[in-house]
Amino acid sequence: MQYKIRKMTEQEYPLLEDFLYESLFVPQGKPPFPRSILQSPELQVYTADFGSSRHDIAFVADVDGKVVGAAWVRIMNDYGHIDDETPSLAIALYKEYRGMGMGTALLQELLSFLKTQGYSRVSLSAQKANQAVNLYRRAGFEIYLEREEEYIMAVSL
Repeated sequence: MQYKIRKMTEQEYPLLEDFLYESLFVPQGKPPFPRSILQSPELQVYTADFGSSRHDIAFVADVDGKVVGAAWVRIMNDYGHIDDETPSLAIALYKEYRGMGMGTALLQELLSFLKTQGYSRVSLSAQKANQAVNLYRRAGFEIYLEREEEYIMAVSL
């Protein structure tokens, strides 16, 4: 499947809510969260007023003009917060586009761009049972802090 990785346009920022929902880890056998969970303050920090800060940066995976995945960062007090200089990452692909290498390409492109912009590291939060932890490890993320059910991970750029 042909795809391209590119910067997200401002007109596409509303899609971040869809990808935030896709990024929510649902343990096997559990029902998906209601979409209304996106209105919680803990999740609003990922998308509210995105683009209003110079630290708001997003890339997308595009298949034939359709955005099928997004990776974005902003400096925010989220689950993966380390400090006020380290942007936190969120990434997701629609289910039918997972496992094809797009997530890896999307993550690598974003991290490369952040390095050129002078950022020294990026952090994230991931549930221990989430298979995406393997993607993050392959990209160089290491465990910064371990909690009961999640890892706070960071990668040096």
